[in-house]
Amino acid sequence: PKELLRDKGMIDVLYVDEFSLNFFTRKEELLRHQRKELLGRGQRHPPGNEIYRCGNLSMFEVDGFEERLYCRNLCYIAKLFLDHKTLYFDVDPFLFYVLCELDERGYHPVGYYSKEKYSDVGYNLACILTFPSHQRKGYGRFLIAFSYELSKKEEKVGSPEKPMSDLGQQAYIPYWTSTIVDFLSNHSGDNNSMSIMDIAKKTSIMAEDIIFALNTLELLKFVNGVYFIYAERAHLEELEKKHPVKEPRVDPSKLHWTPYINDVKRDKFSISSKKPSVEADLISAH
Repeated sequence: PKELLRDKGMIDVLYVDEFSLNFFTRKEELLRHQRKELLGRGQRHPPGNEIYRCGNLSMFEVDGFEERLYCRNLCYIAKLFLDHKTLYFDVDPFLFYVLCELDERGYHPVGYYSKEKYSDVGYNLACILTFPSHQRKGYGRFLIAFSYELSKKEEKVGSPEKPMSDLGQQAYIPYWTSTIVDFLSNHSGDNNSMSIMDIAKKTSIMAEDIIFALNTLELLKFVNGVYFIYAERAHLEELEKKHPVKEPRVDPSKLHWTPYINDVKRDKFSISSKKPSVEADLISAH
């Protein structure tokens, strides 16, 4: 923020309070702010509502309209690590989901993702970041999985904002492939055949992303002018080892969240508005 630059045009060190995300140019200011917070309301967590807690992980939903300063500062921090990050001022149309590690000192942010309150094109995630000091812990995948759990609660299919960056593809392709392989292996029941739309309804992954993942897994076959997904049980077991679902996983029973109310009949991304299975994209699992 320009108001912090003062006369020099730059600052050597920027101090950030992890609970409020307020910025300070001097360490003394940060310590004074933290003492005041402890003597006052003592809030040691992000603003907004805690909607998920499992073990030492917690998720807060923060409305960009109600907590503008916090969300803008969160975007400023993301801008430091994401070259393509452009949004940092107009946060009103967005919800921010802040992932925290919980200990006796409070809730410590480790990453976040944002999403539009309503997307005309079915996006369930706009921007995602795991803070560098907490990478290689599986939190990026956790945030992606969480975005799809919210889509399931909304009874919608969803997709990340396109076009995706290179880092975005590196995060999403492993999630799509492992989720689809896990579903075909362990959650398809006794069905020997199902459609791509059936997979979309159960996973909330958009059909075009499912097709992309199936092509990546080389499970999509073209026979007599029709696309088929052919997945033998033995081959699925091999793919499970190659594309495992990694920890930490989202426990849906720990999620306490109610979606914004939309007109289901007019929402083309609502699962209930999807057509029933069609013969054209049957899956064979023997």
